[in-house]
Amino acid sequence: MLDDIKKTLWATADKLRANMDAAEYKHLVLGLIFVKYISDTFAARRAEVVARLADPADEYFYGDASPEDLAAEADDRDYYTAVNVFWVPEAARWEALRAQAKRPEIGKLIDEALSLIEAENPKLKGILDKRYARAQLPDGKLGELVDLVSTIGFGGNPSNARDVLGQVYEYFLGMFASAEGKRGGQFYTPASIVKTLVAVLAPHHGQVYDPCCGSGGMFVQSERFIEAHGGKLGDVSIYGQEANPTTWRLAAMNLAIRGIDFNLGREPGDTFTRNQHPDLRADFILANPPFNISDWWHGSLEGDPRWQYGDPPQGNANYAWLQHMLHHLKPSGRAGIVLANGSMSSSQNNEGVIRAAMVDADVVEVMVALPGQLFFNTQIPACLWFLAKRKPVARQGQVLFIDARKLGRMISRVQCEFADEEIDRIAGTVAAWRGEAAAGEVVGEYADVPGFCRSVPLAEIAQHGHVLTPGRYVGAEAVENDDEAFAEKMTRLTEQLGEQMAKGVELDAVIRAKLRGLGYEF
Repeated sequence: MLDDIKKTLWATADKLRANMDAAEYKHLVLGLIFVKYISDTFAARRAEVVARLADPADEYFYGDASPEDLAAEADDRDYYTAVNVFWVPEAARWEALRAQAKRPEIGKLIDEALSLIEAENPKLKGILDKRYARAQLPDGKLGELVDLVSTIGFGGNPSNARDVLGQVYEYFLGMFASAEGKRGGQFYTPASIVKTLVAVLAPHHGQVYDPCCGSGGMFVQSERFIEAHGGKLGDVSIYGQEANPTTWRLAAMNLAIRGIDFNLGREPGDTFTRNQHPDLRADFILANPPFNISDWWHGSLEGDPRWQYGDPPQGNANYAWLQHMLHHLKPSGRAGIVLANGSMSSSQNNEGVIRAAMVDADVVEVMVALPGQLFFNTQIPACLWFLAKRKPVARQGQVLFIDARKLGRMISRVQCEFADEEIDRIAGTVAAWRGEAAAGEVVGEYADVPGFCRSVPLAEIAQHGHVLTPGRYVGAEAVENDDEAFAEKMTRLTEQLGEQMAKGVELDAVIRAKLRGLGYEF
């Protein structure tokens, strides 16, 4: 039911876009969904407070007060900040905006409402994108968009409304990423990749960090994982950083719309030169940094303490990202990073030396090769690196290799994704190898599976020049032996091929005859 609603909403919203560029339009739509969310949660909390103030059995009971006095008392901000609800001034509430949706100056009114909300909620300062007055939409389309967003948030249950709004927001993020193509990947990592990272790392509690957080999908999935396994919202502390100012705003809204507390730094900024969390040592790091970026270097990074395993090449940031994340891990922490396949084998400009040092230091835990066409923004083959400063004792001096290139299914002409059971297989394999529980359940004993996974000692990896490509180590998939002798099989298959070729000649003659009957010769 909700899937149908999301698709209908998207189809209508996309139609209202007319000729406006998707990259610009997404900020209008997602910003309105966010305002609708904070207004709805404020209204729900206010109704609850008013009811409790009038209830003699409730601790909020305000005595025999008049409705006016109850309303005035309900405007005390402490009632809202106590439950992490944003304060929304009367003029900025959704119904006030909806009542004026048909006015020509609705864009200006929305911008003014956003300014009021920011002024009343310091945590939102600089996050709300005030671009509605200058939106290049045809006349009346912005008002129609307000009316469309008004239909989101079904039902009177505030937690249900939050979940619906959150799912619509996430769905729209994915659809905008698809519409934008290459640029969309800058703010959105496909859900099945995020789920795989989260399932393998299993971040039940502690500090979770993403130094290139895009729109915050890693954090949302981490919270979802925790809740699905008996934890609660807030069991992890969220730390992130994002260089792109508009994407930084998307992340803040994506987290706020789900009631997730977060620290994305004082401002958007480059992670290498303007590190917003220099003293952070996280329990879990999840990241999908931009692949192979060449313009990352700055002279101030010379001799940086993060480069523990060697100076990363100035023309490629892959090994800068890996070392940045290792630097920010607690001694017991783990990291999962998406990188281009070249990172597993490149020996150019010191990359091979750094990789060898990391392997020899035993901080590379698991390597996963991925199928193609998983990403919106690139056809570059990708892999997953899992790093750990302290491996389980039984697995020290080993690396687990998983070749998942044959997994996944095409969900469109250009996009592939993992099914949940495939993600469970990968996560279960890693958990069994570690000797831990996966997804809250006891797993069986680990065993190498030819063609899929193998635990490899560091000495063997060194013999291969410290190349970390899983296909080099896992071998070929076992082929079932049908006990048929080779000579007999070749005779049978040759006869079968001859029959098929003869049948092909017959069909070719039939096709030619049909074409001649229609007046065509070839």
